[in-house]
Amino acid sequence: MSAAENKSILQSAFAALANGDGKPFIACMADDFVWTVMGTTPWSRSYAGKAVVQAELLRPLFAQFAGRYTNTAVQIVAEDDYVVVECRGRVTLRSGDAYNNGYCYVCRFSDGQMAELREYMDTALAEKVLAPPA
Repeated sequence: MSAAENKSILQSAFAALANGDGKPFIACMADDFVWTVMGTTPWSRSYAGKAVVQAELLRPLFAQFAGRYTNTAVQIVAEDDYVVVECRGRVTLRSGDAYNNGYCYVCRFSDGQMAELREYMDTALAEKVLAPPA
């Protein structure tokens, strides 16, 4: 697929995420998708496989959320197989803390699906307000 087609896929997914619907974003992931959270936080590592991403990253993370999580794209740039998304997530945690983080996702596409995502974020905020994964 072209860079424009890959960009369009994420534009649609982020349009849904901005309204709290993460299903289209999950649908973009290939079965062998790898999500790498950069840095040295307790959450930082590579999660290999769509099922592992859901079970070991997303499920424990979303269990800490008191309300609906939204993530709004600020800018999306695409070239070749890569789509880079600057975005802003917003949610209140069960602890009462706000978890409003800024992200840069570097996504590699293959055959119309996300094969890889490298996440860069405010790691100090994540360590401050998020409980570590089990």
